[in-house]
Amino acid sequence: MRDLDIPTPAHTRLSWDYTPRTPQLQRLYQRAQEQQWSAAEDLDWTQAVPFGAPLPDGTDFARASFEASPMAVRGRPMWDTFRWELQSWLVSQFLHGEQAALAAAARLVQELPDVEAKLCAASQVADEARHVEVFSRYLREKIPQPYAINEALHALLEDVLTDARWDITALGMQIVVEALAMAAFRLAGTTFHDPLIRRIAALVARDEARHVSFGVLSLRGVYRELTAAERADREDMVLDAASLMRRRFLLADLWERLEVDHAAGVRFAAGDRAMVAYRRTVFTRVVSALDHIDLLTDRVREGLDRLDLLGDGSQVRRPAGRTG
Repeated sequence: MRDLDIPTPAHTRLSWDYTPRTPQLQRLYQRAQEQQWSAAEDLDWTQAVPFGAPLPDGTDFARASFEASPMAVRGRPMWDTFRWELQSWLVSQFLHGEQAALAAAARLVQELPDVEAKLCAASQVADEARHVEVFSRYLREKIPQPYAINEALHALLEDVLTDARWDITALGMQIVVEALAMAAFRLAGTTFHDPLIRRIAALVARDEARHVSFGVLSLRGVYRELTAAERADREDMVLDAASLMRRRFLLADLWERLEVDHAAGVRFAAGDRAMVAYRRTVFTRVVSALDHIDLLTDRVREGLDRLDLLGDGSQVRRPAGRTG
């Protein structure tokens, strides 16, 4: 996969008004300072990662999923191989997304309209740099063959980073990519197989929770003032991003490496109950964030439902918003 090399459309905006006006942003910035951690000092890098070693059987639900998959004909060892490769793939995609989030946060420092928001964005730059450091070290030292960036993720990042509007960059990164990552990190106990990556995921998830909150605070007031045409444009962006992220989780990269028939693997990932449940679970964070910025409109809800990314709706705090 080629590098993503694009001219950045950002401009710089400075405000000479330093009066604090948003207590939530002040608290978020304070929490960011208090919760800093060190990739070198707060993690035990001497822990071995027994990549490829046999794993516990897992749940009956998960085993039934494997037995219905095109991998089952290759026997029980293939179940372990798949789970280790899935971990490698997930962490690789986290790394690629974190580098994009680093660039996006730096852009927001330039373009956000007030100083309080710039401070939060600057603290996020430091967080994302640490995430790139920790995931790249884990992959470099512990994983035999990391994965290149997934094509669907590459396409989303290109869309988000080439748009001239700062709110689209924030919407794509803070509300979609970061919320998905936060949810995935929170599931680390059931999806990852060594204590080192589970500890990394716990630390990064804490940072990502702040980033999603920052995205909500930055966009909520802006999106309440959108015209119908502007709202429809943001709805399009969300639905395009959701479609790309669903495609990413069809795991085409894994099927290629495991020498599983591509069409059979994708069909399995699209319809398997365990994989559908996983996608719905990680998307609950996106749905909640969209709701908090008044962008979970009827149209967005219906589009997410068509993509089979909605759960029972229990995470939504109010009925669907305007249709735009």
